[in-house]
Amino acid sequence: MLAPNLTAANFLKALQGLMPRGRVWPRDADAVQTQVLSGLAPSYERATARANYLLKDAFPATTYELLPDWESTLGLPDPCAGVAPSIAQRQAQVLARFVGVGGPLISGLTQFAARLGYTVTITQYTQARAGMLKASDPCCGYDWNFAWKITAPLNTIVRAVAGAMAAGDPLAAWGNSVLECELRAVIPAHTIPIFAYA
Repeated sequence: MLAPNLTAANFLKALQGLMPRGRVWPRDADAVQTQVLSGLAPSYERATARANYLLKDAFPATTYELLPDWESTLGLPDPCAGVAPSIAQRQAQVLARFVGVGGPLISGLTQFAARLGYTVTITQYTQARAGMLKASDPCCGYDWNFAWKITAPLNTIVRAVAGAMAAGDPLAAWGNSVLECELRAVIPAHTIPIFAYA
């Protein structure tokens, strides 16, 4: 449910309704008191609009003005991600960190990458064992038990969208440094990520 956007006319009517009744409290459009209240009403309209915007800005997926606060709370911007990305990418990073991974499962890591704006597939390897090996399977040693292969597009392009970008944001941004940075931070510490781009 959205909060009502009250106008200056709504506030003028409310302020006049709060005034006492009588000859010295006229409500005519040309009365001095009406003109004074008409001068105050736009301030209340602006304050209400700002309060309503705060409801939208308080959530990580739609935040703009509070984005630096969300980032500092969640340890962003992360130096390993490189140059600060666009507003939309920063919001995606905040949302991904806020929601979390959901466990060290392939499905959880794939969803985490999707929240960041990347489409990936993840392959988990295992050590080659007699009776489990098929023709053309790689002969992997013990260390392969801890390897993940993350396959992503060579260049994930994030294009500017009207209303979601800010002044100074690029019209298009590409690269996978955010993906690598964020996945390295959330995968189990004993595993080895292998990033492959197609």
